[in-house]
Amino acid sequence: MLANVFMKTTRDRWKAPAIAVASLALLFLFGMMTYRDIDLSIYTNLPEAFKQLFGISEDTGVASLAYGVILGGYGALTVTSIALAMGSSTFAGEERNRTIGLLLGNPKSRTAVLISKAASMVVLTAAMTLFLWVVGLVTPVLLDVSIAGMHVGALTFHLFAISLFFGFLALAIGAWTGSPGVAAGAAAGVLFVSFMAVGLFPLVEGFEDLAKAFPWYYFNASKPENNGVNWGHIAVLAIGTIAFAGTAIVGVNRRDLKDQASGVSLIDRLRDHPLTHKVADRLAGSTRVSRIWIKTASEHQGLLLVVAVLMFAFMGVLIGPMYNLIDEAMASLAEAFSPEILALFGGGDMASPEGWYQIETFGMMAPIAVMVVTITIGARSLAGEEERNTMGLLLANPIRRSTVIYQKTAAMVLYAVVVGFATWAGVVVGSLLGNLGMSVGNIGATCLLVTLLGLVYGALALALGAATGRTRIATFGAVGLALVAFVANGLLPFNESLSGLVKWQPFYYYLSSDPLMNGMNWGHGALLTGLTVVLIALSVILFQRRDLRQTG
Repeated sequence: MLANVFMKTTRDRWKAPAIAVASLALLFLFGMMTYRDIDLSIYTNLPEAFKQLFGISEDTGVASLAYGVILGGYGALTVTSIALAMGSSTFAGEERNRTIGLLLGNPKSRTAVLISKAASMVVLTAAMTLFLWVVGLVTPVLLDVSIAGMHVGALTFHLFAISLFFGFLALAIGAWTGSPGVAAGAAAGVLFVSFMAVGLFPLVEGFEDLAKAFPWYYFNASKPENNGVNWGHIAVLAIGTIAFAGTAIVGVNRRDLKDQASGVSLIDRLRDHPLTHKVADRLAGSTRVSRIWIKTASEHQGLLLVVAVLMFAFMGVLIGPMYNLIDEAMASLAEAFSPEILALFGGGDMASPEGWYQIETFGMMAPIAVMVVTITIGARSLAGEEERNTMGLLLANPIRRSTVIYQKTAAMVLYAVVVGFATWAGVVVGSLLGNLGMSVGNIGATCLLVTLLGLVYGALALALGAATGRTRIATFGAVGLALVAFVANGLLPFNESLSGLVKWQPFYYYLSSDPLMNGMNWGHGALLTGLTVVLIALSVILFQRRDLRQTG
């Protein structure tokens, strides 16, 4: 009998948070070392409006930049995403894995199981933020950097509050739907929109107060690293977290739980419709899953829908007209933005529509969107089948292991292309609505490059899954390396002695040729394509040589 759900859940989950915070600790060390070697006047000489927007004071130093960019930016998104992932799989994950019946066969109520699993999420999230707090205190001492006047504990406490908010949001959605995919996708969508809204609305005259409607505002609007804990903002996040917890308890006790796969896939819906059933039958093949790519695509249709809509509507269509609404005072700051600063956001500037879209859409959000899809499919393609104990059933058919990889890769490529196309269509429409005059071909080149970049990390997740059979290792390994590469791409140009290393990571071959202005760099595209092919070939070799697991 499972005597302690809390301990088992914590034991099963601790590796991913540990990998994440260890990576962030290295990034923080690297970032502070880099900032220590540059002339900070590129920040302190900026106009007052810009300094106010990004919380840069007259006495800004190495520490405050490292805290704001590494811990308050990349770190916050990473820790919040991990809490969100834990929340989405807390109860719905057991239903997806068909283990909820076994778990509830023990003398434990649904509420008790939910509380135990939620408590594990809280403890692990607290451990992550506590570790980052220690890192934030120890690293400056090691590097002899002054942190006088900085409130490291306040920043990490705000990080803890926002992470729990989104973790319990995902928990509540999963408790009501029984689908970890829906829970993760919906909560990630709220996070995505919230993060962008808080960054965009303050730039538009008359829209500044709208930022307060989004939860991310209550994480960093008060600049806790400079001003300490804002208890009013913490209270807002705490009330939301408690409300989501109560909603989850109600939802999980009112719903019939799924102890087997009961969802209706896209291909099943097409089969049921009289106009499409013949085509669907041809695509689906026989009951021996001879069309594995169709099955894989159907399993991730919800995720694709959320990501594609967000990229088309919010990061494409909406961004175009907003360029014309930017306050003239903010637009006049374009010349003050140094390349070093803009590199932290993926490059670009506000002097041109192309630069605006690069900052807001292509610098960070487009790679994240494509990678969410490709890494999810890549990690679950092989390792997911093993963890669900369905790989044996799949390979019992007359099909080679390599064929399984190729067909699942085909689904990953298809979905990456769909997200890239949705981004292209949204940006084109946004450019037309805003009368920005951007080149349709150059937009297409940029979207093609971001699609290829996403496929590199999706193939990396596939290779890690083929080597280990562990979804968490595949997911967080690929995400961690992508995060390291992204930060390195922004920081390495700061340091002359290290700048040459920037070409040894994939992000350099995405935007370094400025495709929004110059069009497609086919050499960079070929390199990203080649790297993807190599990783897929490596997946085949690793998967064919390993004994597969058929138990958890």
